[in-house]
Amino acid sequence: MKVITRFAPSPTGRIHVGNIRTALHNWLYARQQGGRFLLRIDDTDRERSEERFVEAIRDDLRWLGLNWDGEERQSARFDAYEARFEALRAAGRVYPCYETPQELDLKRKIQLGRGLPPVYDRSALQLTDTDRERLEGEGVRPHWRFKLDHAAPIAWHDLIRGDQSFDPGLMSDPVVRRADGSWLYLLPSVIDDIDMGVTHVVRGEDHVSNTATQVQMFGALGSSPPAFAHEALLTGAEGKLSKRAGATDVDHWRGTGIEPLALAAKLARIGTSLPVEPAASMQRLIEAFDFATFGRAPARFDEAELAKLNAQTIHLLSFDQVRERLPNGMDARAWEAVKPNLETVAEAADWWQVIGGTISSSVAEGDREFVLAARDVAGEMDWSADPWHALTGQLKERTGRKGKPLFLPLRRALTGRDHGPDMAALLPLIGRERALERLAAAANG
Repeated sequence: MKVITRFAPSPTGRIHVGNIRTALHNWLYARQQGGRFLLRIDDTDRERSEERFVEAIRDDLRWLGLNWDGEERQSARFDAYEARFEALRAAGRVYPCYETPQELDLKRKIQLGRGLPPVYDRSALQLTDTDRERLEGEGVRPHWRFKLDHAAPIAWHDLIRGDQSFDPGLMSDPVVRRADGSWLYLLPSVIDDIDMGVTHVVRGEDHVSNTATQVQMFGALGSSPPAFAHEALLTGAEGKLSKRAGATDVDHWRGTGIEPLALAAKLARIGTSLPVEPAASMQRLIEAFDFATFGRAPARFDEAELAKLNAQTIHLLSFDQVRERLPNGMDARAWEAVKPNLETVAEAADWWQVIGGTISSSVAEGDREFVLAARDVAGEMDWSADPWHALTGQLKERTGRKGKPLFLPLRRALTGRDHGPDMAALLPLIGRERALERLAAAANG
């Protein structure tokens, strides 16, 4: 059986970190198994769905490196839903209900007040044809519920949560179609999964009760359900993850210089027994993906930890992976020299300016003679091999300085900074003539 997974966002807004994690895990599993990863745009909500969000979803997935193998849109599949709905209606598995939202709310309150679970009482099934004709004659349009089979427990083996069992008698028959004819999520999703051949559904644990009802829908439509994996939800520093607590969209990550690989490495591993560590490519994440490593406890998403992981990720990136984002003229040698000190790729431009541009540097009054001596040594020594160690070695012998008093004034004079990349890598890039100019300028104040 060829593995087929899907990511099914609703284009009513931007996808955020929780959505990204769902998409990533479906993509990783499909790629690991040599299967297919599908994008399904769940745009049955015509009023709230917007084309700009559809395009944003595609752009965000591309940025993340999550290429998809096929795309469907629910708005193009209403005929398929109608046909399956009529089949269920003929089989007595969906039925019309006429209660108003206010009447349903009152029923729930009465049940709760009696200490009973707020389960729909199926009173609509007691209506006669005459009752229904009268209500519809009065302008009451029905909503439709899927009739759960109470004969046996609903059971499946979840790839993360293990064996699951629900008593359908303790569940409300779910509404699948509104009075205005529009669809709710549950039934169209099942029909799509059948028609698209989806074999595995990876999603948040908040969908477990939905899965229970959908398992029966698959059966009612003559199909076996896919395998399900319900993962623990992400939490932020303040508890449940929300947009205010860090569930930000991809533009946020782009704007703060987060690498797609860093975000993927974080989201692939948090909530599992595997260590969260930087990855130089998606292939490493694909190879290590394993549902058996997923835990049941909520996974805490920390932006500060992501920032650290981002820096570690950048330190692994090759020149070819970043060359299009580097300033003009910056080559592989310069990238390798500066990347150990970067937290974002954008910071490479600052160090390129330090290497080849104009800098402002100064040294303490007591270091000026030392820096002037450094200029003399630099002008006379051999620059062909390792100029930094040649310079510091000769200055150590001539002045007796060592450690910080030896290295820091030179770094300040040559780069204008107290900290930065290894000077042994940086000085050859600065070059002899520029180094001489900077040493002289710093010595003269």
